[in-house]
Parts: sequence; structure tokens; C-alpha cells
Amino acid sequence: MSELDLLVKGGEAVIGQDVVKADIGIKDGIVTVVGAGLEASTRETVDASGLLVLPGGVDSHVHIDQPSGSAAEMCDTFDTASASAAAGGTTSVICFAWQSPGESLAAVAADYAERARASRVDYAFHLTITDPTEEVVEKELPALVAAGNRSIKIFMTYKGVGLEDREILRVLDAARRNKALVCVHAENNALIDYMTEKLLEAGLSAPKYFPWSKPSVAEREAVQRIIAFGEALDVPLEIFHVSGAGPAAEIERAQARGLKVWAETCPHYLTIVADDLDKPGFEGAKLIFGPPARTSADQEALWDYIRRGVISIISSDHSPSRYDDPKGKKVAGDTAPFSVIPNGVPGLAARMPVLFSEGVSKGRISISKFVDLVSTAPAKLFGLYPRKGTLAVGSDADFVLWDPRMKVTLTNAMMHHGSDYTPWEGVEVTGYPVATYLRGREIFRAGEILVEGGGEHLARPEYPMIEPREEFPTPFNPVERTVVS
Repeated sequence: MSELDLLVKGGEAVIGQDVVKADIGIKDGIVTVVGAGLEASTRETVDASGLLVLPGGVDSHVHIDQPSGSAAEMCDTFDTASASAAAGGTTSVICFAWQSPGESLAAVAADYAERARASRVDYAFHLTITDPTEEVVEKELPALVAAGNRSIKIFMTYKGVGLEDREILRVLDAARRNKALVCVHAENNALIDYMTEKLLEAGLSAPKYFPWSKPSVAEREAVQRIIAFGEALDVPLEIFHVSGAGPAAEIERAQARGLKVWAETCPHYLTIVADDLDKPGFEGAKLIFGPPARTSADQEALWDYIRRGVISIISSDHSPSRYDDPKGKKVAGDTAPFSVIPNGVPGLAARMPVLFSEGVSKGRISISKFVDLVSTAPAKLFGLYPRKGTLAVGSDADFVLWDPRMKVTLTNAMMHHGSDYTPWEGVEVTGYPVATYLRGREIFRAGEILVEGGGEHLARPEYPMIEPREEFPTPFNPVERTVVS
């Protein structure tokens, strides 16, 4: 064995379904050997005794340095967001190259590639299409996907962002031809507009009424509709931020029919309920995110869907704005109706500690299930595995030293993000990252960010998991305009 750069000794490594006593040897940023009682010449040895050694987190749903289309601003650059990722044990993020209406998607992607150079963690992009013109879909998209951007994000709601049904079908058609996964924010826009109008007419405008404007049925209907579209065109789908039992049940039915439909949820849906928005004054605005928080019954249902694998990924949906800021939640003042309060909460650093505490420490899921949810499954679905998402020979040496017994009371200062609040302020968690390593380089330890930059772009080639099934509801393939024999 040649000299190692780093040897991690004495920890319990989570490798696949197993938690085993294993040492990990690293050379040139790659895992080169895994085994018990390793003795090797090494430049540095890390004592992981009493700690778990986990694959670095992969957060597949992160908004960074993104335009809002209004006077409000998202408050994280790649510099601050990647610091937050490192502080929470995440070593790879997939964020949004966000096309505003009228923009060139190619120009947007090039701009994001430049901004992302400040990242401390590795990164990939979802191509977010809000204006599917002929130029964008037929001329720009093929080259962007071929360059390694293998996922497309679309919205079914929000003014100026959400696509009409015919536009959705156009994007699905192009995604299938270019071998890209389509990720969807699924809510029924017309129903939400109707509910919002009626609530405001009734004088019910405080933040606590926001969940009433986006009932679960609006999400459930849109999930059912996008699944039907995906089935008709034979396009694999990822349903983002599933908030409760209704939409999850639609996804399970689709999976039972053999459709390639995957789903994620987020820590805020597992820990925050609609009643939590009923706070004094404007405080409830801190918890406005869409789809909104549901009920405790929905939370219990989500845990069951997680355990059974219907929901296979936990992302942060990190969408940060500041609370006490005229460019943040108070962009329209601190008496503004819920309808004009910016959506989203910060969650990058909190994702893994909150899920570990609520899931593993409270006995809802196993340690190996936790790793699958936050690292392995997103790496596989988005074409990053086995480079990311596992501690195996040949994989990137991205790992987290995790103390499963450490009790920590979360504060905003610990998040290292650009926001002035965290939804989990004052919440005690059990289980916390001690140190985070990216390709064998320590980037976080004991509350301190240790590096500037260093993140790399993760281009994703074609991969089998998201290949179409080659099955259609009729003998006609509408994408290729051929009759299937």
C-alpha cells in the first residue's frame, strides 16, 4: 500500500445497509482502502473513536443566489450557502440555474457556473424552465443536458413561473428526448388563486392563514396530474417537497403501477405544523413556505411513507430570505397579507441534524436509512453515485464525523447562512456533525468553517436509473411519433 494522505481510524462507518467498525484510507481525495485495523504509512491520521463516519450529505434541492422576480432577495450566495452546507455535514448540493421569463437558459446556466466558483462544496445544477420557448427547449436545452445538467425543474404554480399544461407537456417531451429527469413543484395554481382571493375578501390575511390558501387537495390534484402527464409521455419524474398524506398516496399508487416516480420531503414538513404559523404579530411569516406545513397526522403519515420507501429523499429546500429586512419577509411591510410574503425557509445546515434527531435518535428510522435518505438515494437518483453518496473504494472521500450522542441546542449563529433566523431556533437535537471533509480535505470542524472555495462542478453523464420504461398507455409513442410494436 502506497503512502496515504489521510487515515480515518476507529470509527463506525455506515457502508450501505451496514454499520461496521472500519478504518478508511484516502489518497488524492479518493477512498482507496476500507477495512478493520488498517496500518499504513500516512501523512495524517484522524481519530474517529466513538463517532460515526458517514458519507457526505447530498442535498438535491437548494436555492442559492437566485433571482426572486420582485424586490425581495434570497440572502445566500454560494459563499454563505456552501458554508452552511459544510456546517451541517453536506458536501454536495444541487441548486437551480433559474431562468426568469424572457431569459436565455444557456446564458443563465453560464452565469450560475461563474457564481458557483465561490462554493466550498461540490455542486450541480437543475435547469429551471419558466419560459419554454422554441429557442430554449429545442436549441438551448439539448446542449445544456449533454454538458451534464441531467435534471430539469418546472413549476405548476406561481405567477410568472408556473407553466400551463401544454407548456408542461412540451418540457416533458424535450426531457424524454434529451434523457433528463424532470423535477416538479406540484400545486394547482387556479385553486390556490381562488382560495387566496376568497380569504383576502374575508379579511383573513395574517400569516397564519397562508396554509388555508394552499390546501392539501391543491397539491394532491397537481401530483396526480403531473403523474398522468409523465405516464402518457413515459417520462421519469421526481416530485419535490411532498407535504403530507394526500400527495404521498398518489405517488405510492403510481409506483405500484411501475411508473418511474420518486419523491422527496423536507425536515420542515416533519417538524412544523400549520398551527405553528399562529404567532404574535408578523412572526408567522418566518414559517411561510410552499407547499405549506400541514398537520401532525400528515407528519406521522410522512414518516410511514419514508420507512416504506415511497419517499426516498430528504432535501432541505433551502430557500433563504431574511426576516427583519425590507428585502426579505418584510418586503411589503410587517402588516402585509400572506399573499405577498416571500416563500421559503433556510435549512441547509439544519437538514441532517434535525432529521437524525427526529428520525434516528427517536427510533423512527435506522442509521443506515438516514444515510440513504440524505446521501445515497439522492446521489443515485441524480446521477452522482458512486462518486458521491457512499464510502467505497474509488468514491470521493466526502465524509462526516458524526457524534450520535451529542446534544446541541440549535441557534441561528450555528447555521453559517445569510439569513437572520432559523425555524429551529432553540430546538435541542441529539446527534451532530463534529467535522466535515470534502475529497479528503477538512472543511468544517467544531463549529468553524475552515476553507474558502474549493468546490467543483459535478457534470452528470447519462445513467440508467432515469431511462424511460418504453411503455405508453396506447400503442403510440407521442414523443417519437411512432407506433410501438
